[in-house]
Amino acid sequence: MAEAEFQRDPTYRPIIKVAKTFFAGLGIRFDIVGEENIPLVGGALLSINHTSYLDFALSGIPADLRGKRLVRFMAKDSIFRHRIAGPLMRGMKHIPVDRDQGSQSFRDAVRYLKAGEIVGIFPEATMSRSMDVKDIKSGAVRIAIAAGVPLIPMCVFGGARILSYDHRDFSRGTTVAITVGTPMYPKRGDNTDELTEELRMRMRELLDETVARYPVTGSPWWVPRRLGGTAPTLEQAEELDRQARAERAARKAAKAAKKGRKPPQELEDD
Repeated sequence: MAEAEFQRDPTYRPIIKVAKTFFAGLGIRFDIVGEENIPLVGGALLSINHTSYLDFALSGIPADLRGKRLVRFMAKDSIFRHRIAGPLMRGMKHIPVDRDQGSQSFRDAVRYLKAGEIVGIFPEATMSRSMDVKDIKSGAVRIAIAAGVPLIPMCVFGGARILSYDHRDFSRGTTVAITVGTPMYPKRGDNTDELTEELRMRMRELLDETVARYPVTGSPWWVPRRLGGTAPTLEQAEELDRQARAERAARKAAKAAKKGRKPPQELEDD
């Protein structure tokens, strides 16, 4: 992929302005630490925790502050099929991810990184109901190795208070804290399982640091249980995820049955 392909961003820049206006309207107070860990030039892979529907917009802020750099996010392919969001995602040159066939998204991410772009990945795959860092996939490590770029852990905290599973609150004045960690430099021949676990531990450490400086009072639902909050534990959150998947599958199966169609196999097995 030629670097020239990324020189003009007629879609991405205006959307950033819209997002900044939206955040300003909400009176979000940003607390950002470690943006100097993002390189001013060259490819880098950001590995980000995931607790909010706003994480895509929020986690691009440190790179913008660092040097007006853009982050190309890896996102589930269903968003790219949406009649409104799809053209915008493609216009911003984000990367669609088919969770059943991830080889193309892997290749796309490596090409972007080798072209000098910053790519953002959410290695937990889905949002965390526990507000903690779940088990993560090895894709982040493997992509960084294949592209020969630094792998940078990042923590975004506070977005769940605004928009997350079963929660929406657009009150003014919410604090969003973001911590960018020091880069890892995985290389060919390294043990990917060990590096993946190291990445997860670094992401958890960043979460601990971020919560420690966050203005928390009491035991709120949006703080991990192990850090004094009342969010579900990792085990409880996993069960809630399982129930949610089963409910979605049942709804889709019922809809298909109403139309006289057999539910797709992947829905039956979900």
